[in-house]
Amino acid sequence: MNYINTLREGDNITDTYFCKSKIVAQSKAGKTYYSLVLQDKTGVIDGKIWDLSNAIEHFDAMDYIKVSGQITSFNNSLQFNIRRVQRMQESEVEVSDYMPTSEFSIEEMYSELKKLIDSVEEEHLKKLLYGFFVEDAQFVKKFKRHSAAKSVHHGFIGGLLEHTLSVTRICDFFAKNYPMLNRDLLLTAAICHDIGKLYEISDFPQNDYTDEGNLLGHIVMGTMMVRDKSKEIEGFPHELLGELEHCILAHHGKLEFGSPKKPGLMEAMALAYADDTDAKMQSFKELLQANPDNKEWLGFQKLFDSNVRRT
Repeated sequence: MNYINTLREGDNITDTYFCKSKIVAQSKAGKTYYSLVLQDKTGVIDGKIWDLSNAIEHFDAMDYIKVSGQITSFNNSLQFNIRRVQRMQESEVEVSDYMPTSEFSIEEMYSELKKLIDSVEEEHLKKLLYGFFVEDAQFVKKFKRHSAAKSVHHGFIGGLLEHTLSVTRICDFFAKNYPMLNRDLLLTAAICHDIGKLYEISDFPQNDYTDEGNLLGHIVMGTMMVRDKSKEIEGFPHELLGELEHCILAHHGKLEFGSPKKPGLMEAMALAYADDTDAKMQSFKELLQANPDNKEWLGFQKLFDSNVRRT
C-alpha cells in the first residue's frame, strides 16, 4: 500500500484510501469539482477531482475509495489530483490500514495506567478510579480506543490513553520532586482530566465533535462524570471532591484556553503544566513526522508562536 506519509510530488498512484470528507465546490470559472480529504493510518492528504467524468463513480464521505491520479504540490503542501474513482466496500479493505493508531501497545499502556491507579492510597479516590477504569467494561473499551482530539495532538486510536498515561507520568514525577503535592489527588485528576472527551468527540471513523461536545465541552462533561461517580461512593469527602473537580476544571490553565477556572491549587497548577507540556511535545512530534525529509525551518507555527525546525 502507498501510505500517505510516503507520497511525494510527481508520484502516480493507484490505491485505496478512506474519504474523510467530500465537498462539492465551484471554480472561479463556474465548473463543479470535488474537494476531498483522504486518510490512512499515517495521515491525511487533500484531494481534488477537477473532471467529473464517467471515470468517477459515485461515492460519499466516509466511503473507502480506490483512486488513480498524480501527487502534486500546492501552496507547499501535497495534493492528490484524482482522475479515476471506484467505491470500495468495507469488507474489501483492512480497516486498520486507514485509521491512525497509536504507535504504542494499547494493552501495555493500559496495564501501566492500571498500576498507577493501584498506587493511589486514598480509599475514595481509588474507588472512583476503579469505578471508571476497572469495573465499567464499556467505559474501559471506549477509553482504550478513543482519540484525544479531532486534530492538534493525539488524534488517533489510542490517543486518549496515550495522552492520559503521559500526563500521569509527568504528574507522578512532579509529586516525587515536590513533596507538598497531594500525590493521590494529583494522579486521580491526571487520570480523569480528559474523560469527557469520550463524549465530546465521536468514535472513528468520524472522530469529530458531537453536539454535546460543542455545547458543553470535555472539561465540563468530565467534571460532571466525576461528580456522578462520586455519588456512588459512600462517604466521599465533600472537600476532596471539590479539589478534584477544581483540578479538572482548571486543567487548561487559562480562561482563554477554555478552562472555567484558573488553577487555585498546587495540584491544579501541576496538572495544567503537565497537560500543556505533553500536548505541545506531541504536537511538535507530529509536525516533524509530517515533514520527515525537511531539515529546514518549517515556518511560523501558531501553536508554538515561533518558526521551528528539527535539530
